[in-house]
Amino acid sequence: MGDPFIRHIALLGFEKRFVPSQHYVYMFLVKWQDLSEKVVYRRFAEIYEFHKTLKEMFPIEAGDINPENRIIPHLPAPRWFDGQRVAESRQGTLTEYCSALMGLPVKISRCPHLLNFFKVRPDDLKLPTDSQVKKPETYLMPRDGKSNIADITGPIILQTYRAIADYEKRSGTEMALAVGDVVDVVEKGESGWWFCQMKTKRGWVPASYLEPLDSPDEAEDPEPNYAGEPYVTIKAYTALMEDELSLEQGETIEVIHKLLDGWWVVRKEDITGYFPSMYLQKAGQDVAQAQSQIKSRGAPPRRSSIRNAHSIHQRSRKRLSQDTYRRNSVRFQQQRRRLARPGPQSAGSPLKEEQDKTERPKPQPAVPPRPSADLILHRCSESTKRKLASPV
Repeated sequence: MGDPFIRHIALLGFEKRFVPSQHYVYMFLVKWQDLSEKVVYRRFAEIYEFHKTLKEMFPIEAGDINPENRIIPHLPAPRWFDGQRVAESRQGTLTEYCSALMGLPVKISRCPHLLNFFKVRPDDLKLPTDSQVKKPETYLMPRDGKSNIADITGPIILQTYRAIADYEKRSGTEMALAVGDVVDVVEKGESGWWFCQMKTKRGWVPASYLEPLDSPDEAEDPEPNYAGEPYVTIKAYTALMEDELSLEQGETIEVIHKLLDGWWVVRKEDITGYFPSMYLQKAGQDVAQAQSQIKSRGAPPRRSSIRNAHSIHQRSRKRLSQDTYRRNSVRFQQQRRRLARPGPQSAGSPLKEEQDKTERPKPQPAVPPRPSADLILHRCSESTKRKLASPV
């Protein structure tokens, strides 16, 4: 498979920790060439030491010989006192720094010094023990990548979920679950894989095995969008259950309902069924780039495939049947074809009546005929009669 290298480094946010003393660490999502994704935690002082060593290894590219030749990005030195505002304000700088690192020549972006710095360490895989006085506070980067000090008013309260069934992990990046385990969700992915932490463990967990503690209902698309959203399949999938669709790579379909467990309801002509969302890419976007981002974990388990699930909620989640999806979808398509069909509309339809009202010319007011001279003399006043009778 060749020598390992890093494809992308994304800053997720930072954590405020209290053991052995208060300090801040930055969370990076490192994407490797084998399609694996690792989360690592680094202090800013560590990042700066890495930066200084990198400059010493490449003095020409660092501009030490000729400043005009510098291509290694700048990074400000740590301050004597790093507070929360300083930690938050550095996020933009670190985002630009990591992006610039990945754009450097291969001899720098794939050098052993850089690869070793972003490799997973034992400390990255475990959380502080439960004996600590305070739990770490997690601050996540805004979705648009822009950070503003005024936006930070307190730590992000991670959502807490409970496992409804046992789950055995299938790779080193996943986390095993037992019924009743309570986890904090750090990141929710549309693919149906969520990054969670529990006590001293972290890893990816299928969303289908989790339920919120406060309510059985979760924030997903409340209603299907039967108009459909165009997507392209970036990987073939063969249906394993009756309500799933088998599709080849490169097929164009329409997504009509996005569900949290990563299995979306899609439509191919008049046929609907479930399909793994991680094998889909929005139409019009770079398919080749999306194919390289398919995770090695594969499609997550479906919620309906879990056996012996134990929910703490008396009311189960409402799910539409596949027949309902198909029936409503066909009805919508028929209406769309009827509106798009050229020629006269069917008589009596609301659209025809509205169109007739629009095209029918407005009636002009009728002009009364001019009255005769005798009628004018009969109805006019005495003064008018005298004027008309007098010679001109």
